[in-house]
Amino acid sequence: MSETTAKAPGVADPGRWKALVFIALAQLMVVLDATIVNIALPSAQQDLGISDGNRQWVVTAYALAFGGLLLFGGRIADLWGRKRTFVLGLAGFAAASALGGAATNQAMMFGSRALQGVFGALLAPAALSLLAVMFTDARERAKAFGIYGAIAGGGGAVGLILGGFLTEYLDWRWTFFVNIPFAVIAAAGAYFVIREPAGGRNRSPLDIPGVILSTLGLVALVYGFTRAESDGWSDTTTVGMFVASAVLLLAFVVVEAKVRTPLLPLRVVTERNRGGVYLSLGLAIIAMFGLFLFLTYYLQIVKGYSPVKTGFAFLPMIAGMITGSTQIGTRLMTRVAPRLLMGPGFLVAALGMLLLTRLEIDSSYPALLLPAMLLLGLGMGTAFMPAMSLSTQGVQARDAGVASAMVNTSQQVGGAIGTALLNTVAASATASYIEDHIASAASRSQRQLVELEAMVEGYTSAIWFAVGILVVAAAIALTLVNAGRPNMTAVTGSGEGAEEEVRVPVVAH
Repeated sequence: MSETTAKAPGVADPGRWKALVFIALAQLMVVLDATIVNIALPSAQQDLGISDGNRQWVVTAYALAFGGLLLFGGRIADLWGRKRTFVLGLAGFAAASALGGAATNQAMMFGSRALQGVFGALLAPAALSLLAVMFTDARERAKAFGIYGAIAGGGGAVGLILGGFLTEYLDWRWTFFVNIPFAVIAAAGAYFVIREPAGGRNRSPLDIPGVILSTLGLVALVYGFTRAESDGWSDTTTVGMFVASAVLLLAFVVVEAKVRTPLLPLRVVTERNRGGVYLSLGLAIIAMFGLFLFLTYYLQIVKGYSPVKTGFAFLPMIAGMITGSTQIGTRLMTRVAPRLLMGPGFLVAALGMLLLTRLEIDSSYPALLLPAMLLLGLGMGTAFMPAMSLSTQGVQARDAGVASAMVNTSQQVGGAIGTALLNTVAASATASYIEDHIASAASRSQRQLVELEAMVEGYTSAIWFAVGILVVAAAIALTLVNAGRPNMTAVTGSGEGAEEEVRVPVVAH
């Protein structure tokens, strides 16, 4: 790293707030890409002649590459330097998006989505770890992570709005092309503004066995849940993937405990607070991903909303997340222990989810969906912000990349589990309802009504599960996370040598 892009450890970077703008822009691009393509998928499928059986690969190729390579991407950020990895990830993501937008057949589409996942796995951990090492003052850290948490939580809903607009008024290809200006602006800004703290790299040799085992184990896990959604939990391949994942990840843990320079030092995940954050955050994402899916279907199929109107229907949730993260979370984070924001935050979100169990075909948006979405947004925004901050707080600089990657891994795996698990619950409840009521439906209109009622029955059954999952997430946050209120004085926390020093807020226990 040159003198123009590195700064001495322990010295606050005067350009850190400008850097936050470009880091936040990159994070928004990655998060909204997870949902923006879903809106465009029907149009892309028709244009490119993708079969119904292969359609899932547009989503799955991205999820497998992203989820499987995150730990490796985090380690690369520690090894090469976070700024360099961040800029490379943005450039690659832009190129992959251009390829997707220009796709002329399904092979090009699947390949571009896999490449987006690969570069996203470089980009996402580098972004979060840059925040971790650039913002060391507790109050500033609260504000920075408040903004980042709001984007991480609300970006998916922004993707629904943007995807609806682009698909309805331009063309599905623009859901890919729109990433290019995001990436170019963020990469140019990062190149000129970000000055990474000196001496924060982990120059130890790369743990190749760890890379292979973690990548294959995570790919098998994500693919297992994806198969479960489409082919059922008893499908031979599904079961085989889960068994393979368990064996590979267990072998990964054994290897990491023994090698001198592990890919994922176990100290990162076994520390009580970080372990509690990764677990509770993963559970919350399981609930949220299922909700996005069911509410999108409910609004479009049952209520007949257009893609654009559906996107705008999610605005109260975005407003709630921004308020919860930047106002409630940021203002209270330096005054109360993180668990007193995370636990109640997840419970408020569960209350919003509980309201949605009352969904019916003719439910009123202002009377039911609006307050439910506001509560969900407020709760998640309040909980996400301290969770994001605590996930990297106190980590040695050499481990910042892999600690950040673990946050993203818990989100990716949580998303895969949520989609598969809650979809299975919904499908089972829908089938059961149709079986019990279809015989009494004489006319075609009555059968259609029964089918719509069955859909809503499936959604509400799955949402009940999501309520329970959020309550468990709250319980984990309240019991496992025991960090106290951050001390306002920043100190130097050293690793094994001076080159690993990074200023972190003192956390009182």
